[in-house]
Amino acid sequence: MDAVLVINADLGPLHRVTVAHAIRMICRRVAEIHEAEPDRMLGVFPMPKVVRLVRYVVTRWRYTHGPAWSKAGVLHRDGRRCGYCAGPAATVDHILPRSRGGRNTWTNTVAACAACNQAKGDRTPAEAGMVLRVTPQTPSWSSLARR
Repeated sequence: MDAVLVINADLGPLHRVTVAHAIRMICRRVAEIHEAEPDRMLGVFPMPKVVRLVRYVVTRWRYTHGPAWSKAGVLHRDGRRCGYCAGPAATVDHILPRSRGGRNTWTNTVAACAACNQAKGDRTPAEAGMVLRVTPQTPSWSSLARR
């Protein structure tokens, strides 16, 4: 077990943390163990699977803005599949290259394999003669939370 789910006081999911972070939260009395691994202990504590915050944390910001852009988020959104050839992707390609003013945004980036990223280079897909299989969109918080 490498991640522990943190839920708000109203039982709504917030994010995941490491086991060590979860134990620190329990020691500081910020959170309580909501669900634990059966018959597994970490010192005097049961091995947590889910911890619940003691006080409610307002998460209004989650619903006013979408999630921040990240390379890992783009790869997760696209299922680690290349946006050009559908092969396994390990990198992110900018549809409008950064050298031409393209930014790190959800709608300007797509997961890409090394071969397609190299073939496209510093050009747009149209200039490179490549067809983009997907239309990049900004993901929702819930779709990124399902990891």
